[in-house]
Amino acid sequence: MKYLNAEDHAKVSEAVAAAELTTSGEIVTVLADRSDGYTDVILVWAAVIAFTAMSIFAVVPDALLDTIDWFRGGWTHDWTFGEVIAWLTGLGVVLFLAIWGLFSWERLTYALIPGPVKTKRVHHRAIEHFKVGAERRTHGRTGVLLYLSMKEHRAEIVADQPIAEIVSAEVWGEAMEDMLVHIREGHIADGLAAGVRDVGKVLSENFPRAEDDQNELPDRLIEV
Repeated sequence: MKYLNAEDHAKVSEAVAAAELTTSGEIVTVLADRSDGYTDVILVWAAVIAFTAMSIFAVVPDALLDTIDWFRGGWTHDWTFGEVIAWLTGLGVVLFLAIWGLFSWERLTYALIPGPVKTKRVHHRAIEHFKVGAERRTHGRTGVLLYLSMKEHRAEIVADQPIAEIVSAEVWGEAMEDMLVHIREGHIADGLAAGVRDVGKVLSENFPRAEDDQNELPDRLIEV
């Protein structure tokens, strides 16, 4: 899914180019639709719910068996052990598939995934993008990745080690907050541009541009 048009891409790219005029740092921006599909979490949810229902049925089987008798016309049935096991297994399978299908509704999936899990997955994916697109790819190891994941509503700023040793996480937090103010209002490009400007300001204070500095990484926004 694409979130930005050509004009929006140009706005972010121009913000990157302007920010890098005063610093030797290199800023990479990545806009992602999502950071993970969370199929493993969905599997856990489906299995837990199915096995919980099966456990309840195993403890008080009469509740389900009486319901089945009611649907069959109200006549009681002398259930064999094999039939009870078959219904128990069937209940588990049906619930597992139902929960799996329910979670295929993307909006519900992202609403039910625990916040810490989403935060961890977004951070992990940001690190992956950083290693591919920015880490150790500049002469002075001054690369910074600004990563925004839309489905999780989360952002990350990842920096090369020389920058991370000087700039605290709290400073990047301020830049992310400036960015998210715009994004919460639906202005994604403006938010990314604001984040870039804040990052550039921090970099220019700690890593000023040298006379022979060259642009080592592309300024364009990467949308994945």
